[in-house]
Amino acid sequence: MVFPTFKMLIAVKEHSAQVHGKLKENQQNEVSMAVRTAAAIAHPNIAFIKYWGNKDDLLRLPMNGSISMNLGTLYTKTVVSFRDELHCDTLKINDKEINGEALTRVAKFLDIIRSMSAEPRFASVESVNNFPIGAGIASSASAFAALALAGSAAAGMELSEAECSRLARRGSGSACRSVPGGYSEWLAGDDDQSSLSISIAAEDYWDLIDLIVVVSESHKKVGSTAGHRMAVTSPYQQMRVESAPERLLECRNAILQRDFNRLAEVSEKDSTMMHAVMMTQNPPLFYWEPLSLDIIKTIMDWRKDGFPCFATLDAGPNVHIICPASVSAALQQRLDKIPGVKEIIRSNIGGAAVLV
Repeated sequence: MVFPTFKMLIAVKEHSAQVHGKLKENQQNEVSMAVRTAAAIAHPNIAFIKYWGNKDDLLRLPMNGSISMNLGTLYTKTVVSFRDELHCDTLKINDKEINGEALTRVAKFLDIIRSMSAEPRFASVESVNNFPIGAGIASSASAFAALALAGSAAAGMELSEAECSRLARRGSGSACRSVPGGYSEWLAGDDDQSSLSISIAAEDYWDLIDLIVVVSESHKKVGSTAGHRMAVTSPYQQMRVESAPERLLECRNAILQRDFNRLAEVSEKDSTMMHAVMMTQNPPLFYWEPLSLDIIKTIMDWRKDGFPCFATLDAGPNVHIICPASVSAALQQRLDKIPGVKEIIRSNIGGAAVLV
């Protein structure tokens, strides 16, 4: 019989401690890997120079650049959790389980995040909006900006603002503009690296207000993603795209010089041009309601009479009316008197997407 020596006992004790330490480390890793969660808030935006039509649908590379401002009163808050027990990605919006096309779109976006990170698991996504979805208030912009930031953080990545903007673009083109704060310009670029948004002015640079006149809360029948694909069928799209650099320059200078009349003129022109393309696509898209047009004409008349305001519409019937903060209360009083308006949402300028 061989009795252990003192050195043998010490060696066994050290080995036991190492094994115990590794087991404890593995247990801690298992606990930390059980759920990895992050939450983010992002704001929708309203474009002055519009995005309509892609030169690459997969990467969502736009045919032209665009300029917008974030809407600070409105937000999407999204929580992403990667979990061991999930067998597929799940989606909740405003506490309602979502399936079908919307879930597929989110799952494909999460696939991009998984391919960029060391996180292989499925995720639960819970999103809350404080404004109508799918009615031309850029809900997909804030949704995918928040999802890009929360999803990448939950997957263990620390993305720069530029990297997050590129990622958000893959989910929804206009989402890349909701990542930076204030006034944002989407540089069209030629590839994934060069197509991203940058802030051209902070949210406190120019105190403008967006009064969103809600004429319909219904979800639009044809979403922007489908509409973008048909833009090239309009005889006016090429002209709109080719002349976009001039309007981008005019809009950028108007913002930097705080020239409201210049911003009003170029924004209304660009909005009308985009909707002209939509209406002449095959099949055509008519997002405007009769009340939308009535409000546009009314706003134009008020500005001719010296009241500083202008109207612009994204892909939906609701009218965004931009004005200096100093006249917003008086303008809202006027708008309240228009028959048929369901609601008026007042928003100041919003900041960048943030983790919470």
